[in-house]
Amino acid sequence: MPPATIGPGEFFPVIGVGPHEKPWPTGDQFDPELLENGDRRNVLDHYRYWKVESIVADLDTKRHKLHIAIENWQHDLNIGSIVRTANAFNVTAVHIVGKRDWNKRGAMVTDRYLSVIHHPTIADFQKWCQENNVPIIGIDNVPGSKQLESAQLPETCVLLFGQEGSGMSEEGIAVCPVIYEINQYGSTRSMNASAAGAIAMYHWALQHLPR
Repeated sequence: MPPATIGPGEFFPVIGVGPHEKPWPTGDQFDPELLENGDRRNVLDHYRYWKVESIVADLDTKRHKLHIAIENWQHDLNIGSIVRTANAFNVTAVHIVGKRDWNKRGAMVTDRYLSVIHHPTIADFQKWCQENNVPIIGIDNVPGSKQLESAQLPETCVLLFGQEGSGMSEEGIAVCPVIYEINQYGSTRSMNASAAGAIAMYHWALQHLPR
């Protein structure tokens, strides 16, 4: 088996497997090309050698009721990282609000394994949430924000995040019945947007996913 290589944006070797020994496993989920050449993707061992569409179909049977939304007005590198974390929590969908094109580098192709829904404006996003009975919860440290640490989040909801630096837009803030902030104890005014996304998703998971 060839030595593992360093993946883009990573500081550790990509864990993969080489060509599968014959006889090959049978089943429509398996990709003959991966069985032949090896599977170097960043996927769970359970999904080794599976076709992408088969992985998605399996994940669809156990999606969680959490949605993630990200405002996309600038070329924010953090969007991809938030999408990658959303994949790790197997959310129902990720919503991109604003520009359709977003920086996918940090996603490390994890966007292929979940639903990504685009909304041109905050108003379009709000309309979708109302029609699908998904309450919007903002995550940002703006005036009037409540503490996330003491919040009980609904099982079905969408967490809305703003841009790195500028935070949530005024339009985004206006459609949120409630906004939560993450307590900080140092000197910085704000933490990295992708880090805040991971903390918020984990807070939801502690309340609604089996341990």
